[in-house]
Amino acid sequence: MTGEALSVSQSDILNTYYADNAKKLHKTVDRILCKFGGLSGKDTDDFYSLANEVFADVIKRYDYKQSFDGFLYSCLSNKIMTEITRRNREKRKADRMCVSLDTPVGDDDGLTIGNIIADNFDTFEEVNKRQGKGQYQDKVSRYIARLSNCQVNILNLLIDGFRPGEIQRMLEISPTEYADALQVMRSYENIKVLF
Repeated sequence: MTGEALSVSQSDILNTYYADNAKKLHKTVDRILCKFGGLSGKDTDDFYSLANEVFADVIKRYDYKQSFDGFLYSCLSNKIMTEITRRNREKRKADRMCVSLDTPVGDDDGLTIGNIIADNFDTFEEVNKRQGKGQYQDKVSRYIARLSNCQVNILNLLIDGFRPGEIQRMLEISPTEYADALQVMRSYENIKVLF
C-alpha cells in the first residue's frame, strides 16, 4: 500500500475505534477484563489508558495482512495480562498490613493492641540505673505525686514483684484499667520529671 492509502486506512481505523468517546476500544477492553474479577472503576480507567497506549503502538505496527480487530485484541490481551501480573506481584511482595495500636483486641474488654504489647522500657529500672547516692529522690517523689492512688498502688505492687494478673486481682481492676494506668504512668508527661 502507498503511504497515502496507509494513512487513510489508519484514519478510518482511528475513527472507528475512537468514535463516540472511544466506545469500540472500551468494549474491546471490557471483553478482556470480564475474565478477571475484583477490578474497581479506577482499575478499569487505568486499563482504558493502557489501551490507548497499546492502540497507538498497534496502529503503527499493523501490516494489513490480517484483521486489525484480531491484531489489536491479541496485543491488548497480552498487555493487560502483563499489567495484571505486575500488579499482583507488587501486592504479594508487600502483603504486610499496617495495624493501628488502637485496634480493639478480644471481646468487650475495650483492650487495644497498644495496651497488651509488652513494653521493654522499664521506668523504674531506668530510674534505679540513674539514681546515684539519693540524688534523684526528689524527682521520684515528684513523679509519685503526679500519680493517682490506684497508679501508686500498682507501682508499689510492681516494685514488690507481682505480676499484672495478680495486681489486677488484688486491686480488683479490669485488664483495661490496668493497661490505662500503666500507660499514664509511662507517659512522657509523667516520666519527664525523672530525667
